[in-house]
Amino acid sequence: MSKHRYPILAATALAVVLAAPAALAADVTDIGFVDQEALSSLPSFASANRQLNEFGSGLQRQFTARAKGVPQDQQQKLQQQFQAQMQQKQQQLFGPLFAKAQVAIAAVASSKNLSVIIDKRIVVAGGVDITQNVRDLLTSPGDPVPPVATPPPSTVGYVDQSAIDNVPKIKAAEQEFATFRTSEDKSASDKMKSVKTESDRDAVLKDYRKALDDEGIKVVKPVLDQTRGAIADIAKKKGLSLVLDRSMIIFGGTDITTDVTGAIK
Repeated sequence: MSKHRYPILAATALAVVLAAPAALAADVTDIGFVDQEALSSLPSFASANRQLNEFGSGLQRQFTARAKGVPQDQQQKLQQQFQAQMQQKQQQLFGPLFAKAQVAIAAVASSKNLSVIIDKRIVVAGGVDITQNVRDLLTSPGDPVPPVATPPPSTVGYVDQSAIDNVPKIKAAEQEFATFRTSEDKSASDKMKSVKTESDRDAVLKDYRKALDDEGIKVVKPVLDQTRGAIADIAKKKGLSLVLDRSMIIFGGTDITTDVTGAIK
């Protein structure tokens, strides 16, 4: 039985104010964007990727050799060790590159008086493309110089979804729904064992989905609505025209995460 996925908070809590990339209209001049895929194709990033892949292949060979004849619990420990080594190597290779790219983005944003830089993927129209400017800085001799001035105030805000997901009220709702879904999965699977016709199968699935939808409306929707309302209210009070997930903000912006988590506790 595949799990029916009710739209829980991580996917939809920000829909009301996040689903507004079209707000980046042509008359918006203080918002820039960067094509991160274009930056990742730079020689320095491509080289780091090759080194990481080679390192990972070597680790995999080590794991395969050491895992032969080893009990399952020890294999899991070995896997965790190798994953930790991969993460460490990734940080070692990419950490300096990301830091340099961040400085370059900040420098270009400051020179163009842009208050916030976002990911190109969410831009439908408008905004200032600074991708080539950033590429030029990253491929020039020497390191980019950090800007002296801080970014100007922005009407673009952001929230850290992971912090919102960790609010006790939200975690409790998600856990309650997950527990209910596990129970319904078992019940539906048991019923499927005795179905004799396609009609019977459809009836079981219909009841299963309805039960999950009803439980979602009862348990998840109230905290979902509260979260959306809190984001909208705080955005209005702070004069924000757009609120995004933190992952979409590359530079600048107004962080309202603490305000939102405080409002929904």
